[in-house]
Amino acid sequence: MSRAVLSLGSNVGDRLGYLRLAARGFSDVLVAASSVYETAPWGVTDQPDFLNAVLVVSSSDFDEWDWLRRGQRLEQEAERTRKQRWGPRTLDVDVVTVDDVRSNDPELLLPHPGTPERATVLIPWAEVEPEAVLPGHGKVSELRGRLPDEEVAGVRRYRDLSPD
Repeated sequence: MSRAVLSLGSNVGDRLGYLRLAARGFSDVLVAASSVYETAPWGVTDQPDFLNAVLVVSSSDFDEWDWLRRGQRLEQEAERTRKQRWGPRTLDVDVVTVDDVRSNDPELLLPHPGTPERATVLIPWAEVEPEAVLPGHGKVSELRGRLPDEEVAGVRRYRDLSPD
């Protein structure tokens, strides 16, 4: 059995539609889906605001690479292009954690780098798994509590991630 936490983001085109595409793409293995949150861009700030959500998924047939490949297929379906690091995108599916797996492979770093400092991941994840632990870093709720107030305030609940 493999359980993964996936972070979704979109800031180009039908942002909510792309998040829904990802949720549908994982619907057969979906354990929980957070609400959708709107956030200012991070890294490259001269771009539209993002919609973000977290999915918790589980399957006895998947390992960390399978989660990555499935997310990449959904990104391709959303016609994602990779022109600029942290730049605009139709859909971003990041594998945040897979059980207690650690990976230093440049293609799949686990846990996903930057997660302990990213309200865009910690807030929706804590919503669906209040007792979650980020391997090697501690409880997600405690990590969220260490974030600057202005960063937490910048993550605004947008709506539910319903399939329609």
